[in-house]
Amino acid sequence: MNIYIIRNAQRFGPYDEKTLLSYVNNGQILKQDKAIAAGDSFEQTVGFYLKRANLKYKVPNNGNIISQLSAIGTELIFPKAKLFSKQFLSDQRFIILALVGLLPMIIMNIPLGGVFLFYEVSLYFSIIWGLFFYACFKTPQVKLKTTMNVFFLTQSCVFVVWDLIGLPKLNPFYFFTDVAFPMNVLGYVFGVGLTEEFAKMIPLLLILRKAKEPLIPQTMVFYGLMSGIAFGVFEGVQYQITVNAQQTYDVSFFLNIARLTSLPFLHACWCGIAGYFLSFANLYPKYRRGLYTLALCVPAVIHGLYDALSNYWLVSLIMVFVGLMLLTMYLKQSVDYQSKLRQ
Repeated sequence: MNIYIIRNAQRFGPYDEKTLLSYVNNGQILKQDKAIAAGDSFEQTVGFYLKRANLKYKVPNNGNIISQLSAIGTELIFPKAKLFSKQFLSDQRFIILALVGLLPMIIMNIPLGGVFLFYEVSLYFSIIWGLFFYACFKTPQVKLKTTMNVFFLTQSCVFVVWDLIGLPKLNPFYFFTDVAFPMNVLGYVFGVGLTEEFAKMIPLLLILRKAKEPLIPQTMVFYGLMSGIAFGVFEGVQYQITVNAQQTYDVSFFLNIARLTSLPFLHACWCGIAGYFLSFANLYPKYRRGLYTLALCVPAVIHGLYDALSNYWLVSLIMVFVGLMLLTMYLKQSVDYQSKLRQ
């Protein structure tokens, strides 16, 4: 019987069963390799055809364990020359694995407690989000230095605006956050939403002002995501040491996890929308007033409605999806936006 071996979508052969058996016993062909006999309609395996021909295969060992390890060689087991090379130490996959896997061990051994410990853990999760966003949204314009500046500048801005200036107390719409729905929408949109989204926008405005080249929408979306994550870290630490600490253990544990994962992600997506419109405001300055308004108001409305409807979890979840859908769709139709604004 003529049998063909299939590897990487290519056919080799044909071979008869005894020839296949010799190749399998020599390790040149595997019993799991795909195969098909002349005249058959469906692919099988080499093992299937050998079994059908009542042929038993057995790959002999090439010596004992010591001789096999010797044949493999020490360079494959511990490639010291390549292991400490500059090329390997700068490998992106290695760096990501090291950061994600080993950073918690470092944090555990840093003798800090209280708010600093919460901040360290929040930083760890923000690094994970940052790496994820970098993998999804990176562009040749994205710079590590600028990314770090955005992250820490956002936290500095929020600290000044919230803790030193006390902006929430100066915004009269915050009063409406304590009333019932639907009046609380005023408080969460014009108070919480506008205030927090404006604070996250400040680093993005500074980036655009100092940029030495026009920054494309995807670049500004990435920086917006990082600014949102930074805000989420600041807010998460504040909640963990105040509101969350007053809850029962199980509730506090869940809220702390949420403040490290989903909620910073939401802040990131909303600020990513802001970054998108800010980019267009910079690329097409004739429309900058309208685009600046969209950069602030679109995320503020989504943010505010999410907070106002948080007691109705299904509705608030829908608002989250709307935000994600808008961010994704904006990026997909950025070319259409540019064509429209060029007119």
